Amino acid sequence: MKKNYDEAHASNFIKGITRLTGIAESKLKKYAAENNLFNVLEHPNTIDPNKQQLEKIHVLNEFISAYRLLKLQENETKLVFDSSKVAGEYFASLLGGIKDREKFMAAFLDTGNNLIETRTFSEGSIGEAAVYPRMILKAALDCDCKSILLAHNHPGGSRIPSIQDRDITERLISIFSPLQISVLDHIIVANSQYYSMAEKEGMPQPSRDVSYDAIPLDNNKALGEDKADFHADISAFDESDLDEFNLIEPDDKEDEDEWEL
Repeated sequence: MKKNYDEAHASNFIKGITRLTGIAESKLKKYAAENNLFNVLEHPNTIDPNKQQLEKIHVLNEFISAYRLLKLQENETKLVFDSSKVAGEYFASLLGGIKDREKFMAAFLDTGNNLIETRTFSEGSIGEAAVYPRMILKAALDCDCKSILLAHNHPGGSRIPSIQDRDITERLISIFSPLQISVLDHIIVANSQYYSMAEKEGMPQPSRDVSYDAIPLDNNKALGEDKADFHADISAFDESDLDEFNLIEPDDKEDEDEWEL
């Protein structure tokens, strides 16, 4: 085989041409021993193919050309997730207009935080959607990603994470941590605005207790909303409601001090 070619790569190239065009492998090897291997595609008549083989070479060349052009265009417009702001704006554009259902998505990134693909893993009416960790795990392994961004919407309008949101985040971090796949952020979108868990509060640490059970996206009240309800209950409290209880007064000051925080 002509020098300057890696023998293993050249061999794989020839085998591929044989399988795709039907040209005998022995014929290609004999030609490549004395000539430029790329002539097989760039000047196919030099190996005297039949009509059917020549047509297949033309189709293969068109495919290679289209792939190179599309790859070039992709590199020029590739989205790089280098900040929570980029991630938040990206998912806000995808989820911001959805108010009648809940939708959970994940973006899979390569080593340079370039987007490989984005998938939807759950979509349903409010209170009925569920997230299946195994589906996200399979998708991550299929695309050989190095990191993941999670996102979902809150149709109710609050961007504050719920208890379920934090549970989903921690469980997925725990699943991917042993695989050296990072969960970079969990974006929550409501009314075209977003909340970045990584930016606002930091991502949870992985837990040793890993569960693959489905997690309901029931959008329970966020922690901030629970506090609001608590204060509303306190403001409506009437001291007369205590009359039905028998309150025990402390016997002396020393005992009373023990209850002070």
